[in-house]
Amino acid sequence: MKLNFAGNISKLSRTLLIVAAIFTAVSAFVPVWRIDLAAPQYPEGMSLFIGGYEGLSGGDGGNDLYKINELNHYVGMAQMHKGDFWEFTVLPYLLLAFAVCFAVAAFMKSKKLTLAGLISFGIFGVLGFIDFYHWTYVYGHNLSPDAPIKVPGMAYQPPIIGEKTLLNFDALSQPHYGGYLLILAGLILAFVVFKEIGVFDLFKKKPTTC
Repeated sequence: MKLNFAGNISKLSRTLLIVAAIFTAVSAFVPVWRIDLAAPQYPEGMSLFIGGYEGLSGGDGGNDLYKINELNHYVGMAQMHKGDFWEFTVLPYLLLAFAVCFAVAAFMKSKKLTLAGLISFGIFGVLGFIDFYHWTYVYGHNLSPDAPIKVPGMAYQPPIIGEKTLLNFDALSQPHYGGYLLILAGLILAFVVFKEIGVFDLFKKKPTTC
């Protein structure tokens, strides 16, 4: 038994592709990622939201972004503004383009277009994390020599995902609503592709003959 990349996809797969398209389209309008900061002097915590129609925003009606920028000033980090990142302008349109691609694959019943969508979506995810890491590295390591607070050898790069202690702050980085929707969309795409090209069939036991 070998993989089959030709032919049309099933009705179930077309339905799943439409679901993936909806999830991806919605993720263009809500934050994809969030970074939460907590410290003794900020018991209520502060949140930074990344992605969505605002691109970059803070919790508490946007006040958290102002507070974070003020703290960044004291340790020599550059302030963060949506206009400083071209990615925030492109991201919603790119996600909507993926959503259209998934929907077109469903309506055309195209197995090859579905496979191409999964591959390009995976590349997009990898490049997105690389860009996110670069962004956090630059902001956490390029510190102003005139900063009021200087800690020799200290960098303030938040984690890409997970928890990290930065001085007396606890930083937690994790997906937000849009991020979880994109993860679900990716899993749906992978399931559809594996199902349609016969990956699952490779694990089925062959009938024995006497």
